[in-house]
Amino acid sequence: MRNVILMNTDTLVSRPPADRDRANQNPRRDGPDQSASRLGREAARRLALSGVCELRPGLTDREFARIEAEYGIEFADDHRAFLAAGLPINSARPEEGSTWEHPWPDWRDGDEEELHLHVQWPVRTVLHDVEKGAWLTSWGPRPEDAAEAARTALQELARAPKLIPLHAHRFLPGGRGTYGRHVLSVWGSDIGP
Repeated sequence: MRNVILMNTDTLVSRPPADRDRANQNPRRDGPDQSASRLGREAARRLALSGVCELRPGLTDREFARIEAEYGIEFADDHRAFLAAGLPINSARPEEGSTWEHPWPDWRDGDEEELHLHVQWPVRTVLHDVEKGAWLTSWGPRPEDAAEAARTALQELARAPKLIPLHAHRFLPGGRGTYGRHVLSVWGSDIGP
């Protein structure tokens, strides 16, 4: 049940299907919204009830400002509301063979280098796959030169919304004034809800 809670926004957030589909296709960009706050608070409440991790006091506006400046990110409104309602902490020992020693990013007291690596995970792992031959047709023809292919992929990735760590290899697209986007599982170029 743990993976369902962490991977699926339908489990974290209860909304009518029409609203959920509309929000995921066309995230709102009209500033802070009560719906985003409600979604974030409800997700934090459900996470607390699940008992899969400890929730510490949520992040303050000052902490959000420091984090966004330090890591070059911008939280979506629902992600911000979620972290303001409670900061998930890695209270359990990681499972043997786990990729992530600290799957919940500890934005308040976590190791800065580890947080930077977590923020960079999506781009790093996609570029790793590009080195092994992966390529999206929407990027146009793949350059023959490997270094040029990596530069082109990096340019294309820079045009996409920045993915913000949520838990382990699960990310939310960032962007102030947006909410309701799918939680994405990111493992190299294998990206999906």
